[in-house]
Amino acid sequence: MNIRRVVLASLLSLIPLIAAASWREAVPQARLIGEGQLRFFGLRIYDARLWSEAAPLQPRTPFALELTYHRSISRDDLVRTSLEEIQRLSGEPLEAEQLRRWRADMQQAFVDVEAGDRITGVFLPGRGCRFYVNDRLQHEVADATFADAFFAIWLDPRSRDQKLRRHLLGQR
Repeated sequence: MNIRRVVLASLLSLIPLIAAASWREAVPQARLIGEGQLRFFGLRIYDARLWSEAAPLQPRTPFALELTYHRSISRDDLVRTSLEEIQRLSGEPLEAEQLRRWRADMQQAFVDVEAGDRITGVFLPGRGCRFYVNDRLQHEVADATFADAFFAIWLDPRSRDQKLRRHLLGQR
């Protein structure tokens, strides 16, 4: 009986370590591929950095997209803007149930950001993605379709900010 308690206590003690794990553990050999800034009417919104083990970025390879914010933005605005871009890039209306699930996942993954906060999304091919807030795991989404759609916001050839896309991919 005491052995079970010791084992259980040992396992429970690992939970904070797992929750605090950095995104770098998901992409251990990551190196910087490219970086850029998003500006809106001249205001710097965030700095973006793309990390991967493969340079140039290869399809179906894990990577991390790190956004360091320079402005306060509400979680609701981050979710709304992300969904609008996902829908724009999809070319056709998404099903209501899918939108509901994706909105709920993003509500868990994002936070209200302040200047200096970082949200890093890690793309896990065929599995989904993870979101870290200031290097702490915030939420994992086990939906490969969502992961593809979400990261397309920055990496799809139809991305709204082509200059940022080129910089992230290391194509000056």
